Amino acid sequence: MKKKNIIVIFTDLDGSVLDRDTFKFDKIKDYIKKLISSGIHIIPNSSKTECEIIDFNQDLGENLAYISENGSVINGLNLLNSNFPSKIILSREKDELIKIFKNIVPENLQNKCKFISTLTKKNQINIFGLTEIKLKKALDRKYTEPFLFEGSKKEKKDLSKILKKNSLTIQEGGRLINLCDNVNKVKSMNKVLKIYKKIQSNIKVIAVGDNYNDLDMLKNSDLPCLVFNDQFKEDQINIDNLIISNKPSPEGWADVIKLALVKLNYNV
Repeated sequence: MKKKNIIVIFTDLDGSVLDRDTFKFDKIKDYIKKLISSGIHIIPNSSKTECEIIDFNQDLGENLAYISENGSVINGLNLLNSNFPSKIILSREKDELIKIFKNIVPENLQNKCKFISTLTKKNQINIFGLTEIKLKKALDRKYTEPFLFEGSKKEKKDLSKILKKNSLTIQEGGRLINLCDNVNKVKSMNKVLKIYKKIQSNIKVIAVGDNYNDLDMLKNSDLPCLVFNDQFKEDQINIDNLIISNKPSPEGWADVIKLALVKLNYNV
């Protein structure tokens, strides 16, 4: 008898599960809970901080393992199996990254980078679109530093090359760019899968995102899913078997998951 596949969904949050403007997901909450109760593992893989994803888990009423700050930290794998580690840190701390940034990036490029932590609270609230309480949690970053880039595409490319030579990266999301260590969503996803595959060989991976920093994660999954984003140019995507929703988040998330599960002959 053929062994039933274990389904693991790695998902971005902002613009994928959460409404891009309101950050709500009430319309699909029951569906997410139904997926979990059917035995599907959902692992948020987000640029959000640990505090923010803990809030998401509380809103959902579930205790999910998760990856925070663009692949910097993996939390709660022991929830999947008690022998797995509870926390894996893949990044150096933020202060060290900023120190390296200031030492290696020419002043003309540094001047194009407006770190969010240096802006007024009013500007921070406008950029994030969050209340003051939620803003505090969004800025509680241990491994990444968000910034706005006010230069040309060429200058951004130059900045990226300089950082890459020094084992740093920039990850672009919907609202901001994050200065990161040499980590990303796909590296952390693969780390989780490497650990999980020690006890389960029959894993099928669904990955869901809506933006540039999700693409590598999608490319490395069995069933890549893109939630509709009118600010994202689909002609720049080259992914086989990509499932794309017609609706934005949160309904678009449920739509692509349903299509992916049909492809896997998995009934929920």
